[in-house]
Amino acid sequence: MALLAAAAFANVHAAPFTPKGDDEVVEKLPANTDPAVRGVESLRRQLAARPNDNVLRLDIARRYFDLAMAQGDPRYVGYAMSALAPMEKSPPADARYWFVRGLLLQYSHDFDGALKSLQRASEIDPKDPDPIAWRAAVRMVQARYADALQECEKLAPVGQRLVAMGCESYVQASTGQLRQAYEGLRAGFMTDPAVDPGIALWLHTRLAEMAVRLQRWNDAEQHFRAALRQGRIDQFALAAYADFLLMRGRPREVLTLLEGWERSDVLLLRLALAGKAANDPRAADWAKQLRERFEAAAKRGDRLHEQEAARFELDIENKPAEALALAKRNYETQKEPRDAEILMRAAVAAKQPAAAKPALDWLKDSGYEDEHLQQLAKALQ
Repeated sequence: MALLAAAAFANVHAAPFTPKGDDEVVEKLPANTDPAVRGVESLRRQLAARPNDNVLRLDIARRYFDLAMAQGDPRYVGYAMSALAPMEKSPPADARYWFVRGLLLQYSHDFDGALKSLQRASEIDPKDPDPIAWRAAVRMVQARYADALQECEKLAPVGQRLVAMGCESYVQASTGQLRQAYEGLRAGFMTDPAVDPGIALWLHTRLAEMAVRLQRWNDAEQHFRAALRQGRIDQFALAAYADFLLMRGRPREVLTLLEGWERSDVLLLRLALAGKAANDPRAADWAKQLRERFEAAAKRGDRLHEQEAARFELDIENKPAEALALAKRNYETQKEPRDAEILMRAAVAAKQPAAAKPALDWLKDSGYEDEHLQQLAKALQ
C-alpha cells in the first residue's frame, strides 16, 4: 500500500529487459547486502528447480517489482516479467496474478491494460484494497480525478483508514482543495501513532509536497525528513526531497542525499542537476551517463522516460527545442503536475507558448494550486 503514490513515478524509468528464461544470466552485479535482493535471488534459484510452482512465480514477480519501485533499477521489472511470462499462456483465476500483471503493465505505460488487469483482480477478490489503490494511482497519472476519487471511496470499507484518507486527500489537493487536503490529512495522521512505516513514508512525502505548494517550507522539510526516517528505501521520496532542496538552492545537500544512487535514472538526473549547480567536478560524468542512457533509449524506441529526458535537455543540455518535443510526447500519456511543468517550462524556453496549451487547459480545468505553475502560465500568456 505504501507504493500507491509511487505507481506513477515508476513509469519514468528506462524500459525493462526481459530475460528469455528463469536461468538466463543477464548481468553479474556486485555483491548486494540488501536482504530483500538476496531473498528474491534465493527464491529465483528455487524456481529453477520448481518451474511449475506458480505461487513461487508470483512471489518472485512481486518482490522484483517492489525492488524496482524502491531502487529505480528497471532490470528488476524485466526479471518480474520473466517470472510471470509462463503463466500468461493460460492465465489463472488468481487475483494475485492479475494484480501483479497490472503493476507491470502500468510500469510499461499500458495504462488501459493495467486498469483492466487490476479490475479483474478486484472481481476475483473484492476485499483486497491493493488493486483499488493502484487503479486510483493510474487515474491520477491520467488526470482523471473523478475516476480516481471513486476508487479512493472504494478503499474506505476494505482498506486502512489512513490509506483511504490519503487517497482522497491526494485527489482533493489536485482539484482546488489544497489547504483543506493538507490540514485534514495531517490531522488524521497525527491521531494514529501506530502507522506502518511504509504507509508513514508515503503520507509524509505527500504532505511534504502539499506543504511545498502552500509555501510552508519548514513544514515541508519536516515531512521529508520524517519520511526518510522510516528506514525504507524509496526513490520516490528521495527524488521529491532532492527536488525540494534544488528549488531551495541547496544542491550540495542533494549530492550527500543521493550519494551512490547513479543506477537510478531518476536520481542520476538529480545528481547531475545538483552537480551543475554546485560546480561539482563529477557533474560532467553524470551528464555523460544520462546522455548515453537517453540516446540508447531513443534508439530502442523507448518512450518510458521522456519527462526526465526533457528535463535533461532543458536544464543540462540547454536545448529547449529538443526538450519541448520530448515534453509534448510525454504529455500524451502522462498528465501529472510535473509533466505539465516541464511542458510549460520547455514551451517558455523555446518561445512556443501554443505548445503548452494542453498543460494550461489542465491547470485551469483542474483548479490545481501551485504558485510556480501559475507564474509559468502567466509567462506563456
